[in-house]
Amino acid sequence: MLDLDALFAPAGTDAVPLHMVGSDDPALLEGLLGADGAAWAKNSGFTGKSGSIALIPGVDGSLIRVIVGLGEAKPDSLWALAGVADKLPEGTYALADGTASEATLLGWALSGYRFDRYKSMPVQKARLVWPAQIDSALVMAQARGVALARDLVNTPAEDMGPSGLAEAARTLAEAHGAAFSVVVGEDLLAENFPMIHAVGRAAADAPRLIDLVWGREDAPKVTLVGKGVCFDSGGLDLKPASGMKLMKKDMGGSAQVLAIASMVMETKLDVRLRVLIPAVENAVSGNAFRPMDILKSRKGLTVEVGNTDAEGRLVLADALTLADAETPDMIIDFATLTGAARVALGTDLPALFATDDQFAGDVLEAGLAEGDPLWRMPLHDAYDKQMDGKIADLSSTGESPFGGAITAALFLRRFVTETKVWAHVDVMSWNTATRPGRPEGGEAQGPRAVFEMLRRRYR
Repeated sequence: MLDLDALFAPAGTDAVPLHMVGSDDPALLEGLLGADGAAWAKNSGFTGKSGSIALIPGVDGSLIRVIVGLGEAKPDSLWALAGVADKLPEGTYALADGTASEATLLGWALSGYRFDRYKSMPVQKARLVWPAQIDSALVMAQARGVALARDLVNTPAEDMGPSGLAEAARTLAEAHGAAFSVVVGEDLLAENFPMIHAVGRAAADAPRLIDLVWGREDAPKVTLVGKGVCFDSGGLDLKPASGMKLMKKDMGGSAQVLAIASMVMETKLDVRLRVLIPAVENAVSGNAFRPMDILKSRKGLTVEVGNTDAEGRLVLADALTLADAETPDMIIDFATLTGAARVALGTDLPALFATDDQFAGDVLEAGLAEGDPLWRMPLHDAYDKQMDGKIADLSSTGESPFGGAITAALFLRRFVTETKVWAHVDVMSWNTATRPGRPEGGEAQGPRAVFEMLRRRYR
């Protein structure tokens, strides 16, 4: 949950000035406080390192100024204030010295995020005054989008199964006047989404395809596709307990695209937005799909199942085929798809695959500007033949254990044949440890980069 009204105060509100000082800038500290004041701050433990603070009292003992340590960070960086928000006494503060930026304010907002659906948590008691020059609407749209992604991923599958994910998407659609529809259970076969049905049919919560559409009909078409595997047991190729523990986050791709959709709709970008989410649980039952089964896809290609734990690419394939039929300006899919991407890039850095160099460059540039970086990986054509099937058109896994993130992306590319600009983002969707503004748990990784790229193109 993120209560932005509790974290910010209107411009012009009386507030305690807050100054940011780097660890290598003792002259600034002395200029603010004088020699005696600077000495007092240092003797009180202020170092200028990131997260350090000095509370400066007046002659009557009241708080008249706060000094915040930046370390090596810049005053306008994303996490400049995130490490001190919980350390400040209850009250209202205002950034001094013209150091405010949208990024700084976003970091402050995200430091106030708490996932308190199942457990009460202490709240951040300090409020920050909105600086007059800041686009507060933009900051709030980004903060709400990130919080939405975090909430969705953090919610366990008991409450965020395919039906729960569909309701979350419906709630978002209704909030912004978007069209919403969903195809459920056996209707997936009637509507020709056979692989979504096959992967999800063993679960008590029926599989479904979620479809959200927003924006004027003749605006540039942007289609987002998110993997919505709400829990992944591995299917008959069952995961061990250690590998299954965090699989509530396997719908992280859907959380990322809903975060982008939230930002796009709240800021009213001039696009025709479509969001497609194949929502399933990969469960074990008597009717579960099996290794070496041959599945027919929406595109008509047959797919031999190499491993039932490689299910995400199967449900994405049917959704991508639907998206591709409209030939939008771009298709971007997000998925917690492969461990291979995490081995290559770690847990913080999503892997970006793209068919268009200019588009990829725009996303990477926006990600660096927004503090939401991605790293491009190759759609290496020489590996494409590894995905050829022996008794079907395609194998879902291929035979090689190497380059798994690349071969998974190449598998998906087989289902996008009409749209020139397609990107696939292989993402962790999870913080493995707590850092300022980024608690351990579900995370938005890539949405702000994609949103900023779209904003630059279409605002």
